[in-house]
Amino acid sequence: MDQLKARIAALEAATPPARKQHHRLRTSGSVVVIVIASLLALLSVVAVWTSDIVGNTDRYVSTVAPLASDADVQAAVSARVTTAVLDQIDVKGLVQQLSDAAAQQGVPPEAAKLIGGLSGPITSGLTDLVNSTVQRVVSSTAFESIWVNGNRLIHTSLDKALTGKGGGVVSLENNQVGIDIAPIVDKVKTELVDSGLSVASKIPEVHTNFVVFASDDIGKVKAYFRLLEIMGTWLPLVTVIIAAAGVFLAVNRRRALIGAAVGVALAMLVLGIALTVFRSFYLDHLPPGANQAAAATVYDTLIRFMRASVRAVFAVAVVTALGAFLIGPSKVAVAVRTACRRVVGSLREVLFSFGMRLGPVGPFVHRFKRWFGVLILAVAAVILATWNYPTSMVVLWITFFVLIAFLIREFLDTGPDTAPPPDTRGAPPPPPPGARNAPPHGS
Repeated sequence: MDQLKARIAALEAATPPARKQHHRLRTSGSVVVIVIASLLALLSVVAVWTSDIVGNTDRYVSTVAPLASDADVQAAVSARVTTAVLDQIDVKGLVQQLSDAAAQQGVPPEAAKLIGGLSGPITSGLTDLVNSTVQRVVSSTAFESIWVNGNRLIHTSLDKALTGKGGGVVSLENNQVGIDIAPIVDKVKTELVDSGLSVASKIPEVHTNFVVFASDDIGKVKAYFRLLEIMGTWLPLVTVIIAAAGVFLAVNRRRALIGAAVGVALAMLVLGIALTVFRSFYLDHLPPGANQAAAATVYDTLIRFMRASVRAVFAVAVVTALGAFLIGPSKVAVAVRTACRRVVGSLREVLFSFGMRLGPVGPFVHRFKRWFGVLILAVAAVILATWNYPTSMVVLWITFFVLIAFLIREFLDTGPDTAPPPDTRGAPPPPPPGARNAPPHGS
């Protein structure tokens, strides 16, 4: 071993300077490309989420549908609708009409004046009536239908709102993104009339917004959103190609693969932290009087699938890094591989002792063992790439089945096909060396 190490050191020392410089350039270029791929991986997750939220109506509706039964959202919508309805009812005018009607009926002036001072109690009672009616509407299945159907109808306008085109039920005005709750106000109006408050029939069509986002930088958000929406379809593929180019460029490609996987994992970690930090930023930029709990629920619901994608990509990166490490020459990797082979070999010997035989399968698998490994990984990659919105659990289950497939491959590998020695029973012994040239016996 000492002689071998000395020989390797001598060979390395004899490496031409030009070749060393070439290796350094390749390594530096690989590092730069892998860093770019890691940053693009972060943007890819955001771009895919952006494209899905805008481009897939069913996905958007299934995302926001649970908000209709959320207590915080219901409370926020109730408060907004109650305010919108009460703003359309002239309590002072109603009290004045009541006072004038009493005077016309011959009620003493003192009583008429007393009626005129009832605006406070009437307002309080009317507020309680409207609020209870709104809560009844919002907590009913009718509100869920209005919420789901409304979001489905407005989905085409969501792209306009977030790209700054405006219009539709989703609007972008005064640096705010809001959802028009006019259908809910109309439903409350009907309920109030049915409950005996005939004056509610005079409430005109009210268009008021339930604000879901507000920021002075909404113009910049619009531009970035539009850009990410366009990139959402092809940026992930470009990222994979760039990462593969960085690995291919490296001198030690296994180490480069580990580096690329670690870079992507760190990018997902940064994105996860950024989503948490931006949540506080989002809540701090809500308009005055907005329901913080409802806003937090809306934010968490909208980015739920982005968080799931972050976890899934992080899991893929970690599994890739571990896989590249375990195929390396380190003592830990060699010990793991050796232990697995011994366990599989012991199981194979036990089954063989019971009469199981693999026949030509064993040599065939041994001959194409590497290609079987490539096939297993390729199938796993295709399944993961074609899975709709994979989660971290999907990644772990795919990894589990890949490990099972590799163990089966190891079990079926019985080594090369070695033909048994020829049967020499009954055959004359071979002549001794030089017997061919010896003279015949007795001559």
